[in-house]
Amino acid sequence: MTTVQDAGRFGHAALGVGRSGAADAASYALANRLLANPEGAAALEVTLGGLRVRARGAVTVTVTGAQTPVRVDGRGAAVNEVLHLPDGAELTLGIPARGLRSYLAVRGGVAVPPVLGSRSTDVLAGLGPALPGAGDLLPVGPAPAALPHLDHAPVRPVGGDVVDLRVDLGPREDWFTDHAVTSLLSGEYEVTSRSDRVGARLAGPVLERSREGELPSEGMVAGSLQVPPGGEPVLFLADHPVTGGYPVIAVVRSADLPKAAQARPGTRIRFVL
Repeated sequence: MTTVQDAGRFGHAALGVGRSGAADAASYALANRLLANPEGAAALEVTLGGLRVRARGAVTVTVTGAQTPVRVDGRGAAVNEVLHLPDGAELTLGIPARGLRSYLAVRGGVAVPPVLGSRSTDVLAGLGPALPGAGDLLPVGPAPAALPHLDHAPVRPVGGDVVDLRVDLGPREDWFTDHAVTSLLSGEYEVTSRSDRVGARLAGPVLERSREGELPSEGMVAGSLQVPPGGEPVLFLADHPVTGGYPVIAVVRSADLPKAAQARPGTRIRFVL
């Protein structure tokens, strides 16, 4: 599950097209800053490692996000540092010990053709470049005039066994009992294997509704905690639908969405008001 991602496509929600873009926007942005790429340059988003790429010509790259084991021609390398790959060098990413998504950026950006102003792959809408496969050649754009200022970025590791996410209640808090709101804010939810770029399905305390029936479809944003009739919430991520009919009990603050994107199956999540 490797996709091409950039900062996302903007201004098309009225047409039913969401923003998409890098799920962990902070790690993605760090990768471009390390290489002195312009904001919005496309990179590869790698889920749980396993990627192998070979340089066609000399390239400069970096890997950020989940701390996956990095090897260049069999020799160990590190995440969050600038790597210079000679022609023919093979870079491999192992399975990260913590976190879920890593970002492989190249100086000049991945220059696949944009769709509606973005090079992001939206797995829900089916827009953007196809998932890279064995033997594919990914074009690289021209190197920017600016030069990298750092060889390594000393950043805190992403991911963890327990993640706290700040939320604001609503917009449909009134569709749930007081006990449901208390359960949301005092219990723990586990990220299940039924999770992807669209959203993370959570297992934990059931959130009981205070009324029957369903809403007409209304707008959705990344971070929405939508509650289907079964009562276990779904946390919408980068490729979420632009509308939905199940009530949203709370929304994760955008600053905490990178932490949500790095919550792998088995991670326990606590929601903090």
